[in-house]
Amino acid sequence: MEVREIEDLGPGERAALFERDAGVEGVREDVRSIVDRVRDEGDVAVREFCREFDDVEVGNLDVTDAAERAHEAVDDDLLAAIRDAAGNVREFHERQVPEDWREDFDGRELGRRFRPLDRVGVYVPGGAAAYPSSALMGIIPAKVAGVDHVVVTTPPAEDPNPATLAAIHEAGADAVYSVGGAQAVGAMAYGTETVTAVQKVVGPGNRWVTAAKAEVRGDVDIDFLAGPSEVLVLADGTADPAFVAADLLAQAEHDDHASVVAVTADPDLAEAVAVELDDRLPEVARAETVEAALDNDASGVFLARSMSEAVLFAEEYAAEHLSIQADDDEALLDRIDSAGSVFLGPYTPVAAGDYASGTNHVLPTGGGARRYGGLSVETFLRSTTVQRLDRDALDGLSGTITTLADAEGLHGHAESVRQRFE
Repeated sequence: MEVREIEDLGPGERAALFERDAGVEGVREDVRSIVDRVRDEGDVAVREFCREFDDVEVGNLDVTDAAERAHEAVDDDLLAAIRDAAGNVREFHERQVPEDWREDFDGRELGRRFRPLDRVGVYVPGGAAAYPSSALMGIIPAKVAGVDHVVVTTPPAEDPNPATLAAIHEAGADAVYSVGGAQAVGAMAYGTETVTAVQKVVGPGNRWVTAAKAEVRGDVDIDFLAGPSEVLVLADGTADPAFVAADLLAQAEHDDHASVVAVTADPDLAEAVAVELDDRLPEVARAETVEAALDNDASGVFLARSMSEAVLFAEEYAAEHLSIQADDDEALLDRIDSAGSVFLGPYTPVAAGDYASGTNHVLPTGGGARRYGGLSVETFLRSTTVQRLDRDALDGLSGTITTLADAEGLHGHAESVRQRFE
């Protein structure tokens, strides 16, 4: 792999790096047709799309019982790993639950209360690979938030992956349906004869899933539109090039379109990382996918003139996963505002957060970290403000309220205050 210098990047190269998107526009029209048919035809359309896109004849869409059976049947070591990861994810998210509060502000009793959504849908990817970890990441924060009914959809298969089904059951899903892709999002958004309609759809997926979430947004809430996976490693000369390369290769195996980046001000490290990537590529699993991701226009090893320039690059990139492997990683972190999840130090690979450290791996991509964060307990909560004013407090505010209301021409608002003092 060739090391590129940041100062030499042209406008097109910078656009490819910093204007990444989920790639949904190319499938948007087809997705709209799929979602419309599911909304209008229900289970009939869902089953037809399972045959067309997954080459699976689905009988009973509801596989909740199959998930329970898989949980009982999987290998003891696998179940122990699922339970260990689930416990860590649950513990971390339990710390996020906000408390209701009310305080007195000179006679104005003001507060905020939090209540969970009633029904949410979690999309758990399948198809080319199994993602039991995504089941834990989507379901557990919803249940911790107190959501009463969590619906899960996951793509159908002749032999459903038992690890994914076991993780779905362990996480506490209330209903599991064998349907994937845009048709799954449509089914959760609008409901079918079998699938329960929800208030919010969350979870990662391919561009068809992402486009479907964009299509139903407004009729239901969604988490965010996520594209291919990303990692940026911000490193100084103390970093181990083998560790940096390993993190890039790990992320590259997700998808041909994954974005994997290393940036440093140390030319020796940059060259060493590039050599590591070239040397290890022939040996890795999913080598064709990894090579395609490394050749992606939004991937590469980049040399900065200084660590300040490297930090500015990382901030503008706003990566889904940001690994900081540097002597003073905390100082670099203090200068970063935009990242989905941050991994500090040489012994914190992104894989730790992907599976078992406890943080959530459903994160913004394509620069979305500049505007919002990843999946959390708050994703599944509604907040309501509460207020009570005594007579003196209202009296103290009456002049402000009536003056502003009259200025807006809303004289009834003003009169509703004056009436209380006549």
